[in-house]
Amino acid sequence: MSVRPSHATTGAGRPSPAGEPHSRQWRGLGIGFLIKLLLMGIVNALGVAVVLAAWASESWAILGAMVVIVVVVDWIYFSKRALPLKYLTPGLIFLAIFQLFTMAYTGYVAFTNYGTGHAGSQTQAVDALLIQNERRLETSPSFVLSIVRDGDELGFAIVVDGAVRVGSPESPLTEAPDAEVDQAGRVVSLPDWEVVSRAELLSDRGLQQAVVDLRVPVSDEPEDGSIRTREGSTGAIYRSVLEWDPDAQTMTNVDTGTVYSVTDRGRFEAPDGTQLPVGWYVTVGFENFTRAVTDSNYSTPLLRVAGWTFAFAILTVLSSFILGLILAIVYNDPRVRGRKFIRTLFILPYAFPAFMSGLLWRGMLNPEYGIINEFFFMDAYIPWLSDPWLAKFAILYVNLWLSYPYWFLVCTGALQALPTETMEAARIDGAGRWRTFRSVTMPLITVSTAPLAIASFAFNFNNFTLIYFLTEGRPRFTDTSAPLGHTDILISAIYQISGVAGGRADYGLASALSIIVFIVVGAISALAFRQTRKLEEMN
Repeated sequence: MSVRPSHATTGAGRPSPAGEPHSRQWRGLGIGFLIKLLLMGIVNALGVAVVLAAWASESWAILGAMVVIVVVVDWIYFSKRALPLKYLTPGLIFLAIFQLFTMAYTGYVAFTNYGTGHAGSQTQAVDALLIQNERRLETSPSFVLSIVRDGDELGFAIVVDGAVRVGSPESPLTEAPDAEVDQAGRVVSLPDWEVVSRAELLSDRGLQQAVVDLRVPVSDEPEDGSIRTREGSTGAIYRSVLEWDPDAQTMTNVDTGTVYSVTDRGRFEAPDGTQLPVGWYVTVGFENFTRAVTDSNYSTPLLRVAGWTFAFAILTVLSSFILGLILAIVYNDPRVRGRKFIRTLFILPYAFPAFMSGLLWRGMLNPEYGIINEFFFMDAYIPWLSDPWLAKFAILYVNLWLSYPYWFLVCTGALQALPTETMEAARIDGAGRWRTFRSVTMPLITVSTAPLAIASFAFNFNNFTLIYFLTEGRPRFTDTSAPLGHTDILISAIYQISGVAGGRADYGLASALSIIVFIVVGAISALAFRQTRKLEEMN
């Protein structure tokens, strides 16, 4: 008779708990899993916050994309499969958000009239027009008013015919029977509300502006108007002279009877052609792309800017490469003493931040007190940055000062990496220094530096920093109202047209020009890299 053991044994002879002869023991939740659970909780919380914000703003594309991202991320990180995706997903998400989404949104804006006067949706335009055209009712009495607060929500409390009424922008005025009123008829205590003291109101400018902007509806009917205040102690009923009819899509001026209808350009327009000042953005197709070449206000200055952009990028690359190569050849000669120290001095401009260099040279080139005119031109008045041609020369010179150290380093490395066998073979064949440089050294250097030259061209094609901090695109063109200047390159012109620096904004045209610049730089880079590969094959 055999006796059954109470514990099974593993393949290695170690006993395992009864009932689990072939399964792994559960050892509880590991610290790694708990950390992953915490991180995924944060990710899901952020995702839900974005979804709710997109729902509130009716941004359905963002809402759908965020739902998909959250679901896919949860599946990837809670699944035991898809291990490579666990490492690739963060980078792919950041790529989608910061690159692909930006490019897609720029493309979308390029086909709209988004800009000054068309900066929001139709709903936002209607709200802005109704608010801008509010007028105090002539029959409205002046109410003694108190500012009340419930957390972050502000409201008004007034006394009407001996009864206290309180409301907020989201809740029209309703009676508050348990309120306390002082002898001046001002509300001093209110259930569920905190009465803001006069001293606090006078000492807080942010609160003062919020109170002035506050509008509390008199009732659920918009025609009844809303309570507003100018100084925080008295209020009156204001009502917009415009009336919005969402069914007919018209805005009517109740004082004059003028009816403004919706146009396909995102405007409210009357039969006589007059328009209300606030509109909304609509799709305009390829109009922004064609306007850049057909609108005389933009086509001529943009053509000049494009020509200068190409000249600036090409001349900068050529001049800095040539100077850097010459210095590299000179200070690569072992007969030159103190080469390391001199090389260090030459690369100092490369260590300066570009925007600081632009500001520094802007001060030195000042015609009145700049040290360039004072020390080198006997205090003569030379308008380096206000004359069109001198300003372009100054930009090229300053950019040469900034760029040559880079090519000095690159060419020094390329010279030191040249194969000694090839150089010795050239000397044995009787080639002199010039023939060796022209037939051997230069082709080998060109192969190694050509991709860098292409990248340098693309960088200088969009070298916004130098242009903005040195000249800001000035001097301005005098034959156009477009905010463009003689030293603007395409990227700075786009910045000016966008209105970020002030003035009228035209984001649609700016986005269209951005796409054109992207296509031009991409096409030139692709062709240049193709020629570089051919050069490598030839060598």
